[in-house]
Amino acid sequence: MIFASILFIFIFLPILAVVYFLLGKKYHNIILLSASILFYAYGEPKYFITLLAVVLVNYIGGLLIYRYKNYDKLFLILTVIANLSFLIYFKYFSFILTNIQLFSGVPIEIPKILMPIGISFYTFQAISYVIDVYRKQFEPQKNILNLALYICFFPQLIAGPIIKYHDFEPQINNHDVNFEKINIGIKRFIIGLSKKMIIANTLGMVADKIFAQSPDSFSHLTAWIGAFAYSLQLYFDFSGYSDMAIGLGLIFGFKFMENFNYPYISKSITEFWRRWHISLSTWFKNYVYIPLGGNKVSKNVTIRNLAFVFLLTGIWHGASWTFIVWGIYNGLFIIIENLFNIKNYESKNIFVTLIQHVYCILVFMLSWVIFRSENLQYAWNYIGNMFGVIKPDNIVYNMGYYFDLYEIIIIIIAILCSTPVFKNILEYKNPVLKITVNIFLLFIFIYSVSTIASNTYNPFIYFRF
Repeated sequence: MIFASILFIFIFLPILAVVYFLLGKKYHNIILLSASILFYAYGEPKYFITLLAVVLVNYIGGLLIYRYKNYDKLFLILTVIANLSFLIYFKYFSFILTNIQLFSGVPIEIPKILMPIGISFYTFQAISYVIDVYRKQFEPQKNILNLALYICFFPQLIAGPIIKYHDFEPQINNHDVNFEKINIGIKRFIIGLSKKMIIANTLGMVADKIFAQSPDSFSHLTAWIGAFAYSLQLYFDFSGYSDMAIGLGLIFGFKFMENFNYPYISKSITEFWRRWHISLSTWFKNYVYIPLGGNKVSKNVTIRNLAFVFLLTGIWHGASWTFIVWGIYNGLFIIIENLFNIKNYESKNIFVTLIQHVYCILVFMLSWVIFRSENLQYAWNYIGNMFGVIKPDNIVYNMGYYFDLYEIIIIIIAILCSTPVFKNILEYKNPVLKITVNIFLLFIFIYSVSTIASNTYNPFIYFRF
C-alpha cells in the first residue's frame, strides 16, 4: 500500500483514525501495530515473514545482550550479523554472484531474488535498537509488541525517515494526541502529497523522457535540463514522502525527526549532507562514524572514517556500481572540503557566496546523473554530453518533446519550493494569511487527489532502496 493512493487516503487512513480515536489509550499501540501489519502485508504478503523474523531476531538479541553482560558484545555482533544477513541476501546476493562471475569467468546461476520493500530502512532501525540496548541507553523491550511497533510502524516503515530507537522509545507509551498535532500533521501530509503528485511526478516525466534516450541523441542543453529536472524530482519525491510520514506520525501522537532541511541552498557538500536524508546521515554518524573515532582522531584516520561511511552510504542505496561510485564521489568531495577546511566557510561577499552555491549545485547535479543512470557507461556518456565531450550527432526529438509550458511552470515552482520561501509564508501569524493558506492547502489536496485518480500507481523513488 502506498500513501499516494485512493485506498490509503479515503479508506485505510480514515478507518484507522476513527478506531484509534474512539478506543482508549491503552489500545493505541496494538491498533497501530495491527494497522502497520495490514499496511505492509497488503503490498508484500509473501515477504511479511521476513519482517516478522527481523522483529523476533532483535527481540531475542536485545534480551541476550542485556542478560549476559559478560558476552554482550558477542551477542551484539551476532544480532547485527543476523540483521545484515537478511539485507545482504535479499538486496546484494545476486549482485555479488554476478560480479564473481564477471571477474572470475566462472559461469554461475544467478538467482532472481525479489527484495522486500523497505528492508534497508527497517533493518537499520533494528540495528539501532540492539546497539542502544548494548550501550545501556535503555533496557530491552520485554513486550515484543512494543518492539514490533518500533520496527513496523507504517508511516516510516517502507521509505523512512530512519527512526533511531533512542528517539522512539520514550514515545512508545507516551504519545499524547491533541488537536494541534493533528492539525499540523494533516497539513504536513497534504504538503508532502502535493510535492509528490504535482511536482515530483511532473518533473519525473521530463527526466524519464531524457534519460530514456542515448546520450548522443539530445543536445547539451537538454542534458543539463534532464539532470536539473531529476535533481528536483528526487528531492520532492523523497522529501514529499518524509513530509507525509512525519505528518502521519503527528496525527497519531508521534514526533519523527526532520529528514530534509532545504539541501539545495547549501554552500558545500558537507552542508548538503547535513540537510539531505538527515535520518540516514545521523544513523551513520551515531553508529559508524563516531564509533570509528569520528574526527577526534588523526587527520588520516578521519579521512579513512569519512571514506568508509560514504562507501557504505553508496552501498546502502543499492546493489549497483553506480551507487558505489556515487557514494565514493560524494565522499571524495567531503574529504577535500575537510582537508582544506572549507566545509563551514562563510563569507560576507555575495560573489563568493554565489560561487559556493554554484559549486555545490554543480557537484550534486553530476552526482544525481550517476545515481539515476542504469550503468556507469551511460553516466559517463551523459556527463560527457553535458560538457560537450560527447557530440549529439543523432538528435531524435526537439526540446518540445521533453517538456511543455505546464512543466516549465512546475520547474519554476519547484525551484521556489526548494528554498524556505513558502515555509516562511506558512509560518506567518497573520490571521488572513492563515485562512488563505488553509484554502490553498485544500485546493492542492483536491488537485493532488485528482492526479492520483488519473495515475493508478504512484511509487516513490526510495521504495526500491
